[in-house]
Amino acid sequence: MTTFSIVPVLDLKAGRVVHACAGERAHYLPIRSRLAEGSDVFAVAEGLMSLAGFRRLYIADLDAIEGCGDHATLIASLRQRHPDVELWVDCGVKMPAAALALAATGVIPVLGSESFAGAEVVGTILAQLGARGCVLSLDYRGDRFVGPPALERNTELWPGRVIVMSLSRVGTSAGPDFERLLGTREYAGDRRVFAAGGVRDRADIDHLAAAGIAGALVASALHDGRLPAEAIAEFAGER
Repeated sequence: MTTFSIVPVLDLKAGRVVHACAGERAHYLPIRSRLAEGSDVFAVAEGLMSLAGFRRLYIADLDAIEGCGDHATLIASLRQRHPDVELWVDCGVKMPAAALALAATGVIPVLGSESFAGAEVVGTILAQLGARGCVLSLDYRGDRFVGPPALERNTELWPGRVIVMSLSRVGTSAGPDFERLLGTREYAGDRRVFAAGGVRDRADIDHLAAAGIAGALVASALHDGRLPAEAIAEFAGER
């Protein structure tokens, strides 16, 4: 079985699934997908899960990240409907208590670097949840790291799974930021590095896998059919 995995993405805003594009959240529109009619959260999630036996699903609660509500009830319902799927949830966690409360619901908190004022908070959360109890997202806008500078390369503060989130490439056809991903992979040690932003097709997936990247967060290429069925099946089942 391959060690690379595709992680489908749900971006939630105002109770719908939206098409994330270039990190410009104010302009995100309801998604248009070949997998579902409309942008209903459950319909789109079912459409994604119909593609293959995905082992995990990444959810960005954009309202919670921006401090204008949340989708906690919808996410809890998704967990009930898909109990065997590991849910990675980014809801703008800023403090250890919020991370612990989120983990207590049975999901994996995603610690987005953009949400933290200081790197020490991430260290506290890591000590409490453990290396497999959370996922760190290193967030970038273009060439700029968004978050506490000490967090970007201090691997002692990193859990076992790390996302390199290229926000300006999300929902575009720009391709992954291979240079940054490979650089992060070099000093990540035994931590598993996941790509986010710009994945276009099978060639990108093959390139990432060959370079030792553990997986990729993918939305657009699943919704518009650019990833062929055989590639989805091959890279969906890693545990």
